Amino acid sequence: MTPEGPIVAIDHVYYWTRDMDRAVAFYETILGLPVSRRSGNEWAEFQVEGINLALHGTEEASTPPSGTVVFRVEDLEEARWALEQRGVVFDGHESEVPGVARFTTFHDPDGNLLQLIEYGPSGASPGSSAR
Repeated sequence: MTPEGPIVAIDHVYYWTRDMDRAVAFYETILGLPVSRRSGNEWAEFQVEGINLALHGTEEASTPPSGTVVFRVEDLEEARWALEQRGVVFDGHESEVPGVARFTTFHDPDGNLLQLIEYGPSGASPGSSAR
């Protein structure tokens, strides 16, 4: 944790999609972004210099209208506690990809979705060279 706060870096930004094949084709074929990792209809990442861009699959009828900014932290509980002390209210959505990462979500004052993510020892962040 830095003296300023628990956020280490922006890890990645993702958009929800109900049609992963169509979305991947758009980003790969139309925008020319090489796919760096794909996990079926659940997740796709693209090689973009700077911030990592990803797609997250869903079967929900409606999806959030904007992307989700994901902040990488070293210690999820510590970061959550520090932000709660500053008035952040987490929305109760906590999950993990076993052996890879744990994450929790909250919103900014305008309702935009934000997320904290902590990678495990064997997990590789989208921005790492270990894929």
